[in-house]
Amino acid sequence: MKHFIPVLALSLITVSTSAQKLNTLTKQEKAAGWKLLFNGANTDGWHTYQKKEASAAWKVEDGALALDQQAKKNGAPGGDLVTNDEYENYELTLEWKISEGGNSGIIFSVHEAPEFSATYLTGPEMQVLDDAKHKDGKIVKHNSGDLYDLKKSTSFAAKPVGEWNKVKIRKKDGKLTFWLNGTKTVETTMGTDEWKELVANSKFKTWKGFGEYAKGHIALQDHGDGVWYRNIKILVL
Repeated sequence: MKHFIPVLALSLITVSTSAQKLNTLTKQEKAAGWKLLFNGANTDGWHTYQKKEASAAWKVEDGALALDQQAKKNGAPGGDLVTNDEYENYELTLEWKISEGGNSGIIFSVHEAPEFSATYLTGPEMQVLDDAKHKDGKIVKHNSGDLYDLKKSTSFAAKPVGEWNKVKIRKKDGKLTFWLNGTKTVETTMGTDEWKELVANSKFKTWKGFGEYAKGHIALQDHGDGVWYRNIKILVL
């Protein structure tokens, strides 16, 4: 007796077996010049801000870079994780997941120098947040997908806590564009009159050096809460 697999079931099998593995590049991505910033196995290519190596609080967990708050309680130093290399013109894609009530961020154009004690003193940020339960969720320009404290998202696109959110940040000749889960949330250009006005109306208005560096490191923020990042890829433009 012959047995037939329904067409729908066959298509589902095809999709599941062809799904891309975490933290890998497709042939098309490789051909286009994309590079992995996280290999899925360790923190190679990253270090804690103003340190030589990555803090032990940043671990690999189920294929993601995870900030382990228990490790910090046990004595492992925390701190923002930054790329070893600096970037100016690029497209950055990644996925993030935040803990309940958690706060983090993707900070870019970070100038690592002794006079700047933290990444956010020079680098603008795409906010990562549990908008429902963190107090910042009630503050304008502090929600997920916002250009933190500078420009509010055009629409709210974040998924609930526990779900993965997909990010794309494009920075080309100062022009910034943010996407969250396929929705364009922010667009502006650094160094323009609009940018200067955004800074002047923010908490950063008196911060010398903030948003002034065209080239810099990319950082994943330790804001004291559990957070996970994976599939971190960059295309230099």
